[in-house]
Amino acid sequence: MTVAAKPPSVPEDLADPYFYLDRELSLLAFQRRVLEEGQDPSNRLLERAKFLAIVSSNLNEFFMVRVAGLLDQVEAGLWETGHGEIPPAELLRLIRPEVEELMSASRTCLLDDLMPALAEQGVHIAEYEDLNPQQRASADAHFVDKIFPVLTPLAFDPGRPFPHISNLSLNLAIVIRHRDGSERFARLKIPSTLDQLVRIGPAKSGAREQTYVWVEQVIAANLPLLFPGLEVLDAHPFHVTRDAEMAIQEIEADDLLETVAEGVRRRRFGSVVRLSVTDRMPVGILRILEQNLEVSSDELYRVHSPLALNRLMSLASIDRPDLKDPPIVPRIPAPLRALDKDEDVFTAVSRGDVLFHHPYDSFQPVVDFLRQAAADPKVLAIKMTLYRVGRNSPVVQALLDAQENGKQVAVLVELKARFDEESNIEWARKLENAGVHVVYGLIGLKIHCKVALVVRQEADGIRRYVHLSTGNYNAVTAGLYTDIGMLTCDDEIGADATQVFNYLTGYADEHHYKKLLVAPVGLRKRMAEMIQREIDHAAAGREARLILKTNGLFDKEIVRLLYRASQAGVQCDLLVRGVCAVRPGIAGISDNIRVVSIVGRFLEHSRIYYFLNGGDEEMYLGSADLMPRNLSLRVETLFPIQDESILRRLRDVVLDTYLQDNVKGRILLSDGEYVRLTAAEGEESVESQVVLASG
Repeated sequence: MTVAAKPPSVPEDLADPYFYLDRELSLLAFQRRVLEEGQDPSNRLLERAKFLAIVSSNLNEFFMVRVAGLLDQVEAGLWETGHGEIPPAELLRLIRPEVEELMSASRTCLLDDLMPALAEQGVHIAEYEDLNPQQRASADAHFVDKIFPVLTPLAFDPGRPFPHISNLSLNLAIVIRHRDGSERFARLKIPSTLDQLVRIGPAKSGAREQTYVWVEQVIAANLPLLFPGLEVLDAHPFHVTRDAEMAIQEIEADDLLETVAEGVRRRRFGSVVRLSVTDRMPVGILRILEQNLEVSSDELYRVHSPLALNRLMSLASIDRPDLKDPPIVPRIPAPLRALDKDEDVFTAVSRGDVLFHHPYDSFQPVVDFLRQAAADPKVLAIKMTLYRVGRNSPVVQALLDAQENGKQVAVLVELKARFDEESNIEWARKLENAGVHVVYGLIGLKIHCKVALVVRQEADGIRRYVHLSTGNYNAVTAGLYTDIGMLTCDDEIGADATQVFNYLTGYADEHHYKKLLVAPVGLRKRMAEMIQREIDHAAAGREARLILKTNGLFDKEIVRLLYRASQAGVQCDLLVRGVCAVRPGIAGISDNIRVVSIVGRFLEHSRIYYFLNGGDEEMYLGSADLMPRNLSLRVETLFPIQDESILRRLRDVVLDTYLQDNVKGRILLSDGEYVRLTAAEGEESVESQVVLASG
């Protein structure tokens, strides 16, 4: 982190850049925390490999979006960015050594630590050249049977232009010698559909000794089969990352679905923002790539082989449960466990709000809620927002069943969910073809709220059942992310949810919500008021405290209010998983602010906002982080926790456990660095996710 030599004197407007950590550098600091989990010997070996894969995948996205944006700013001659207002060119200079260290440390961890430890457990990731003759024969047979038929070498010579290198593709740069002695360049893309780690020998379930070799090494060893009659002189892998941010001109787009689909197709052709090569690549081959990909030295990264460590995620499929975290058995919330055989989810919700804390609580009851709604003759309509639902979604299938059963089904599909566009386009078309009312969102706003509304005819009239959540309607990620959802039939929340859908699907201009906080309408204003209220309580001599759990905190107005709260004596506990602009621990500014980031087995995704409010506590949960985009440029919802027992559980069990975490928690220092929390002598170790999983 770049830090001013010393903090400036306390200003009235808190405008000095010193008080705001830079977003891009904060993002990279988060990647370092993820890398630490890969380096941590207390984690199981295949889980450590998973964390290395996550770092690599996150860096891909960082370049495709953040670095690409900075390069665009430099090209456009812009000189301000982020809260710290570091010029884009200077920020790019600061980013490079951080990225190089992450890439280098990831490979050091893999090659010097993880692979030897895996080998001791019988899982070998070998170099092709180190295979014995029998193993080479197995690898070569796999090449002939499974790899060779899908490969397409592309030549580059005076008669054939340099081939297009698609985004995130792994390739081999090959030098061929013809019979006349001339040398030519060829490019071979390694299809992502292939097994990236080739299993050597027969696959036996549960077998302890397993040997794998990277697919590019198997291909490189068998290149003569692709170039018969020619001499293969050299072959080296390279990996390309392109600008993947889509600028969608919605106002001019007649069909948003087709516009987004076209944007996804064009993503393959964005400008190159990173070229990764191995440190063995000769200068001659490198020059060919640099010239034809139009890459400068600033965009070139040389690292030890292997490239594209996100491919380590394939190790997750290895049948070695002893090298993975033990599976957790998700719970069913007590109100649902208490149901009689002839009772359903609607019965439980009519008795009181039902809270889910995923993945510790099962996501299946949420699917069952939608399935029961689809089949229930009393249900008249289902309305729902879909942001990231994934493939083979049981949620979408329930909506299709509801349509087939004659329900009124309306679905808001957010096509612009970054890197999930293709999946969402596919579902949108399938829903439309089934006759579902599908809406793609609002001009200029991304729809990020998570709401499902079921309208049911009951004996005493129409009743609305609402599911609200901090996370997506994705049955897979519900087992990987920590999220909190709630089922309620509160009349006012039901009315608010109806108004949200009318706003999304029609021309509703009425923006008064009774209980939900909705962005971009009133969420920012109400959040600021609740922070200010704690300041007022402190000024009046009352105890004042707030706890904000969020994925990102980078809204300057909110950060400034938190500084004012700290100055007033409000205890501010901030649980921020990722990017954070707040600089804690500055005398006279942020003495009362504590920022903790928890990185563990599950991705911390829930947003919880708690305010002591002089003893009349308030708590909101929902989809919105404390970022400018969430508060001003997206449709978001926060919902109140009204049941006192649920509020106590979230405050005393969930939030307090997170704040006590001295195993996976890291505390943010005023210089922008994070330090891992550890148990003091005689103090009990608390790993929040383990505690919460145990109930």
